[in-house]
Order: sequence, then C-alpha cells, then structure tokens
Amino acid sequence: MSYDVVVVGEPLLEFAAAEPLTEAVTFTLGFSGDALNAAVAAAAAGARTALLTRLGTDELADRLVAFLAARGVDTALVRRVGGQTGGYVLGADPAGVRGFAYLRAGSAATTLDPSDLDDEVLGATKALLFSGITAGLSESCARTVRAAARQVRQSGGHVVYDPNFRPRLTTAERASALFAELASDLTVALPSAPADTSALFGCVDAATAAGHVHRLGVPYAVITRGADGLYLSDQGRGLDLPVVPAPALVDATGAGDCFAGTLTARLALGDGLLDATRLASAAASLALGGRGGTGLVPTLAQTRAHLTASA
Repeated sequence: MSYDVVVVGEPLLEFAAAEPLTEAVTFTLGFSGDALNAAVAAAAAGARTALLTRLGTDELADRLVAFLAARGVDTALVRRVGGQTGGYVLGADPAGVRGFAYLRAGSAATTLDPSDLDDEVLGATKALLFSGITAGLSESCARTVRAAARQVRQSGGHVVYDPNFRPRLTTAERASALFAELASDLTVALPSAPADTSALFGCVDAATAAGHVHRLGVPYAVITRGADGLYLSDQGRGLDLPVVPAPALVDATGAGDCFAGTLTARLALGDGLLDATRLASAAASLALGGRGGTGLVPTLAQTRAHLTASA
C-alpha cells in the first residue's frame, strides 16, 4: 500500500453554529480538526491520501470514518480503540480571531503511539504532513510524529510541518524546542506570522522568520500572513506573493489546513514549491466561503480556475 500523502493527527467532531458562541443555541454536526481538514484538501487536490490516527469505537466515530472515505481519504491507517472521539464547538467567525471550545481531553487520538506506524507504508509515502497541534496532544503523539518524520525523510519523501501554535496545548518554549528538534527531518515549514513566528522565533517579520527556519536546517519556508499574502523562501531566496482574493468570506475555520493539505499534495505529485504554494493559496481563499473546517473544499479544477481568474 502506498500513498502520495499521509497526514498524522486528530480528526474531530465539529459542532458548528451560524452565530457567535456568545449567542448560538443551535449546532450542526460536522467533522473537522486540522488533520482531517488537511487530509480532505490533499485528496481534493489530486493526491492519494491517508489519515493516520486513532478513533473511538462510538457511533459518531463511525460517521467520521464514513465522512473521510466519502471525500476520498483512505481510512486504512485509522485505528479504532477504546476511548472517546474528540470534538470542538465553534460559532461563526469570518475574521478567524477567536479560540474554539475544545472537547478533546483524553480522546482516543491523544494515545497515538509510534507502534501505530507502518515502516513499509511510510517508506513508500511521497509526503508526510503534521502539525504542532498533533505533537502537542501528548508525549506519545510527539514521539509518533518525530518517528514518522524521520522515516519518511530517510526514504526521500517530503515532510511538511505546520507549527499551528496553540497556547492551550503547549507553551512557546516547548513549541520552539520541538521545532528545533524536528527541523533536520523537515522539507518545508509553514509558520504563520505573527502567531507562530512570535512564539517560535520571537519575531513578526516574515523574512526574519524564514532565516530562523533555514538556520535550523529546513530548506524551504512558506510564511503565511493572512490578508498580507505569503513569503516563500527557498534556502534563503525570498519571494513575496500576494493573497488570492476570496470570492466570499464566511468563516476562516480550516482555511490554513486547506492551504497545508493542498501544498503537500501538489509537492507529492511533482509540482515545484512556487506552483504548489500558489495553488494552495487559491484553494484556501475558496475555503473561506464555507462554514466550518470542511464546509467548502474546492476541487483541483476549481482551484486552478480560481487561480487563473485571479492572475
């Protein structure tokens, strides 16, 4: 069994409202989480994609697995174990400025362990994607992503890391130390500015942050800056890219995950970093038009058309 992309992390049950959490009383069940959002985006971008995780054995987890399969994500690497399936609650948030209400403590995915890794599968994987959220869930999760990154990199695959700093899960000091530990096995780092770059490197300037990434040993950095666009650095050669305008702005939830999943998929399928980044930016801008983490996941054709129209 071989994959273009393997995403490691926790999929979550999503309870979403059309109003802010301060007002909402009615919620709709969905399925999200940074790893799930990225995996669905990678599959939509044309990659044979699998999600490596643990889930509970409850009925809602059954529905989550079915959701993944229906969106083209292979579930052979999903291990069903005892324990609850994690979730979160969110309200409408076009600006993406508030925190979520998480219901994930002690979830099945937090018990992910290096024993869940398949050497043969990872050895044939073209690209691995994971985030600082996954590493911050538990020490066993951190060991798992470290081991997976090492295996894929040693086999010649890409390893893409989105720091996705969350102060509810970890401290800036631990997140910075983890990045330094992972760096030698990474191909591309995707820190956001200023949220990730401030926590990891103590700076807000994208070029300065990219310099930190390269000094740690990561050859490529893509610094996302929201409405201010992107800064792409190829081993120190920097390029500013403008944002791709969003046709509609409904909810920012999952847009960054869509970016990461699309970029990883296109790298795995042979695109250069610049082309992969531009496509990822276009996909993320379309994703802003949906509510929740996977409310709108564009197809590759839609993404290409949007990028062309925005040029």
